[in-house]
Formats: sequence, C-alpha cells, structure tokens
Amino acid sequence: MNIMGKNAESKASGAREYLTFRLGDEEYGIDILKVQEIRGYEQPTRIANAPEFIKGVVNLRGTIVPIVDMRLKFNCSEVEYNSFTVVIILNLRNRVVGIVVDSVSDVMALAPEAIRPAPDIESAIDSGCILGLGSVGDRMLILLDIEKQMSNVDMGLVAPAE
Repeated sequence: MNIMGKNAESKASGAREYLTFRLGDEEYGIDILKVQEIRGYEQPTRIANAPEFIKGVVNLRGTIVPIVDMRLKFNCSEVEYNSFTVVIILNLRNRVVGIVVDSVSDVMALAPEAIRPAPDIESAIDSGCILGLGSVGDRMLILLDIEKQMSNVDMGLVAPAE
C-alpha cells in the first residue's frame, strides 16, 4: 500500500497521526501536525537564569528558538547526548520551540479506540498534559498534549504578543 492510500485510510477511520519518540525507557507520542522539523542536536546558546531544562536558544533560519530538554523536564535519571539525540522543532500557536529527545521512532496512526485514558497518578508530567495511552501491538505510547505542556507556567516560555 502506498503512503497516500494509508493516509487516506487513517483519515477515513478517524485515526490521528503521532510522531513517536523516546525518553529513557518510555515512548511518547505528539500530534504530527505540531511538528515543523526534526534536527540533529547542536549545543544551544545558554540563557542566563533560565531553568535548567531550558538548554538555551538556537538561530533557525533567522528565528530564535528556545530549546527544552524533555529528559530534564521529566526528571529522567540519565541525560546523555549522543548521535541519536535529536531536537524536534514544534510550531505551537505561532511560536516555535525545540524539544530535545533521546531518539525519534516513527509516525503512527492511532484510531480513537486504541487510546485509553491515562491513570491519575503523581508523575513528573502534569496529568492535564497527557491525552491518554495509545497501544499498538505490544507498544504503549504516552500521548502528550505538547501545546499544553509547553505553555505551562513553570516552563518559563511566554506566548508571543498577539
């Protein structure tokens, strides 16, 4: 089956597509429509007094983009930068933000019936930022509302003036 046929089929079934990525042993998914591009990790320019998880900023074709290390944000035990480390550039409400993740896996289409509500437990992720848990075969994805996650007050990222 070609990609066009697969996309048409997933849209007809009400499935949404998610870019999947890894942080430590966990696999996450974010709405593919929020993703602008995926880049290799490059050391950003540090900003004084920024929270530790904001690694700094990069100049992306004339746009200054804040870079958030999701491993630090989610309190992952080990943060290691290697050849698999990537930055996912997101376009959220006309604001561009980059997130550092261990690796990008693939794009998955999930039908609404494949998504279960997340249990209400204490975690490093605000439960309001979790859309649910998606299951594909033996894989379990934590589906993030990345727009809500990036606009949290503790992120220190402010929305651009309208």
